[in-house]
Amino acid sequence: MTAPDMLATVDLGSNSFRLQICRQLNGQLQVVDSIKEMVRFAAGLDDQKNLDDASQQRALACLAQFGQRLRGFSPNQVRTVATNTFRVAKNITQFMPKAEAALGFPIEIIAGREEARLIYTGVVHSLPPNGDKMLVIDIGGGSTEFVIGRDLQPAITESLNLGCVTYSLRFFPKGKVDAKSFQAAVNAARAEIQRISKELKNIGWNFAVGTSGSARSIRDVIEMGEEPLDGINAQQMSKIANRIITAGSVKKAKLAGLKPDRMEVFIGGLAVMTAAFAELGIKDMMVTDAALRDGVLYDMIGRQLGDDMRNQTVADFQQRYQVDVAQATRVADLADQALLELTQHQTINDIALWRQYVRWAADLHEIGISIAHTGYHKHAAYILEQADMPGFSRKEQHILATLILGHRGDMRKLAEYISEPTLWLAMLALRLAALFCRARQSAHLPAGAHLQYHAKQKQCVLSISAQWLVDNPLTTSALWQESALWHKIGLQLRIETTQP
Repeated sequence: MTAPDMLATVDLGSNSFRLQICRQLNGQLQVVDSIKEMVRFAAGLDDQKNLDDASQQRALACLAQFGQRLRGFSPNQVRTVATNTFRVAKNITQFMPKAEAALGFPIEIIAGREEARLIYTGVVHSLPPNGDKMLVIDIGGGSTEFVIGRDLQPAITESLNLGCVTYSLRFFPKGKVDAKSFQAAVNAARAEIQRISKELKNIGWNFAVGTSGSARSIRDVIEMGEEPLDGINAQQMSKIANRIITAGSVKKAKLAGLKPDRMEVFIGGLAVMTAAFAELGIKDMMVTDAALRDGVLYDMIGRQLGDDMRNQTVADFQQRYQVDVAQATRVADLADQALLELTQHQTINDIALWRQYVRWAADLHEIGISIAHTGYHKHAAYILEQADMPGFSRKEQHILATLILGHRGDMRKLAEYISEPTLWLAMLALRLAALFCRARQSAHLPAGAHLQYHAKQKQCVLSISAQWLVDNPLTTSALWQESALWHKIGLQLRIETTQP
């Protein structure tokens, strides 16, 4: 078993896959191992946004290597995040089970703004605090992230679908570069950046920071040039572009300082960075080696120390949608109690995480009321599926949305999840909690009542006092209706009466 002070992150980018292993040492992170593979995942997308077999095989071979290195790590020591190509590929659902099996750990597909937040987290921990606002630009293989902030939490995060791999393939097929194609790439990138430039300029920044492969490659070429510069400026980028255009390709330009594995995608990254400088009026930029994987590591440490960004996001959503926090807490507490009873005789490795999912779902189950009371659970589920939720992966948002969609009403709409028993137990716990808390007063399961789940029979049993049922006819009626709803989807919720 790996020492508990070791943490590992896997960054599945559109250009490269990276594994980084660190040791926590006196509050600091010490890198002990790293592996990088240029998978060129985005290059495997066809015109319909489907990944071809070759790119999938490259990815699986790399993940199998990472999986071997991660043997002995426990699930809470490893976090894997996947970015733009995983977000846009239409056949990613079929690929994901194979990818997770090869790696041996879950893979989180994160939203663009969550990627931006994590990048910023890595950068802000790598620079000494000076109170100034910084603009961070990260040009990846398939997307570019823009972040402004001065503290640990950024003021704004944006993500655009322009990257070094996609732009190299789109504008410079077979690596051929001329003045017309380069200007077309810059203009296209400027048009995208223009969508967010006004908001970024309104907030403003004191200095700009570039991170990840494209920024580092441009810096490295400038450092090896005739006028060495510790960073990037527009004049030097223009000289590099002209040299490539004159030569006809990056390869023929023979740029000193450019690593061979960056050659195929350098021109796309240069075009995007040139566009960012022009559209945002950037004069110069420093470059840091901090990146997404570093932000993920610091985010993991925060979760372990109880500073989980997801809790802050839930609290922010409660405030934004004017949630009755007292009622949400009542439902959350009762749902947690119910889930513990339902799972007490079951072997569920990640029960702590499911308890957290149920609590978050309870905290947010009424956010849709701010839109309309009728069908509010549908509104809430839609919000959670579509919103940017800092700290949450897309899969986690989908779980919360599913729980909330299923916390009331007919469940036949969720029949596709019938083979996932933990999800159903979580949903039952939330449904019963909402049912017993309907009066919006202090609520708990009646004295002597308890829940059991019999896995073989796919049956949940609620044992409850017969006299209590007589004394509470509204809840009794709701419980029998609940039992009927479960029966319609082939599962059983049996109400057993007990005598005092």
